[in-house]
Amino acid sequence: MLTTQPRSQRRHRLALVLGCALLAVTTTLDGADWPQWRGAGRLGVWTETGILDRFPDGGLEFTWRVPIRSGFAGPAVADGRVFVLDYLESPGSRTMDGTERLVCLDEETGETLWTHEWPTTYRMLMSTYAIGPRATPTVDGDRVYVVGATGMILCLDTETGEVVWQINSMEEYGTYVPVWGVSSSALIEGDTLICIVGGEPGAKVMAFDKATGTEIWRALSSAWEMGYAQPIIYEAGGARQLIIWHPQAVTALNPETGETYWEEPWDAPSALTIATPVRSGPYLFFTQFWAGSMLMRFNEDRPSASVVWKRGGKSPFPDETDALHSQNTTPIIIDEHIYGVDSYGELRALDLLSGERLWTSDQMTVQARWGAAFMVKNGDRFFVNNDAEFLMIAQFTPEGYVEIDRTRLIEPTTSVGYGAPRSFDRAVNWSHPAYANRHIIARNDHEIVRASLAKE
Repeated sequence: MLTTQPRSQRRHRLALVLGCALLAVTTTLDGADWPQWRGAGRLGVWTETGILDRFPDGGLEFTWRVPIRSGFAGPAVADGRVFVLDYLESPGSRTMDGTERLVCLDEETGETLWTHEWPTTYRMLMSTYAIGPRATPTVDGDRVYVVGATGMILCLDTETGEVVWQINSMEEYGTYVPVWGVSSSALIEGDTLICIVGGEPGAKVMAFDKATGTEIWRALSSAWEMGYAQPIIYEAGGARQLIIWHPQAVTALNPETGETYWEEPWDAPSALTIATPVRSGPYLFFTQFWAGSMLMRFNEDRPSASVVWKRGGKSPFPDETDALHSQNTTPIIIDEHIYGVDSYGELRALDLLSGERLWTSDQMTVQARWGAAFMVKNGDRFFVNNDAEFLMIAQFTPEGYVEIDRTRLIEPTTSVGYGAPRSFDRAVNWSHPAYANRHIIARNDHEIVRASLAKE
């Protein structure tokens, strides 16, 4: 179902936006969008200048707040529009039937430009955390690509919301939806759209013509779960390598053909492949809840890689391992040091080449199971939002964590109480925000907000 504004209203709004743009052109020339998961290249790097050094004494200045429905998927921002996915369970549903929806907002005003929704059911998902879509939309030119929690893949026109093409992967490819829902955002590579589909036969990863949705290639067996990792491309060894971290191994594919370049077995129990693989120079770092961490090194002469070290412990509990067992937090690498959040909320620093722990800190995150934070680089410091409610400006050094300032960002609304060892019951926010045009845009299960981070 598509909802749009009358054409006359859209023309009036466009005129206002163009007028404002002309007035503001001298201050926005170096602005930058956030068109996909973790921004440009999926690198978690925010390149804009003119960003504040400390937060205002009275807290963030919000330019708008807009009600939305539930979901984990972070927003994407491109060409003056904000795209966000949400979900509404049907009234009286006992089988978790409902509707997923893509909402397009005006970036400056928060006004709803259009929406598109489709029916779905979450009956195959574990009820814990089953509150909405997981995958951040991907914007490419005048198209936006979305992946629903049960495997619906859609391509829509960014201006009108009209569906260009769509694929129900459960019906067309026999996708086996993982217990916490399909979480991998679609990845653009040239004229192709790459998705982790989990289809049959041999269609764990698929490439489609981004203009038509026609299948181009498929790769890897779906005899085991697809996991929750984000596909990412790194150039190394003279080739562009599509890194697919799935529950049995790390596999590098040729993004043009789906051919396997190399593969390293690495079991991820419960299919918990969540933290995005991070690269620094020739090194590629992975971390997971059960097995700890792994560092690989790209071959400089050909598309291959080798293991530098694997490091785990007796268990993921902080007192039984000195490795990094991240769950929801993608780590960062600065020079020869790794900084990441352990699965119980402890911030840890590791030596890159050995994996040895340098220090720990309890200042940045809540010390609880699945404690998380999202770190985005801006210049020589990082903007960090933890899963409680705080946004921080911080630096990470071999000597320790340095917090410059913090402020409240958005209320955590998702309950994660769970009957497991060392269980807890608290509200969290596990949605990665967008940093675009000197603002931060963040969402929870009730609203999406935009706040200025401009120095002036």
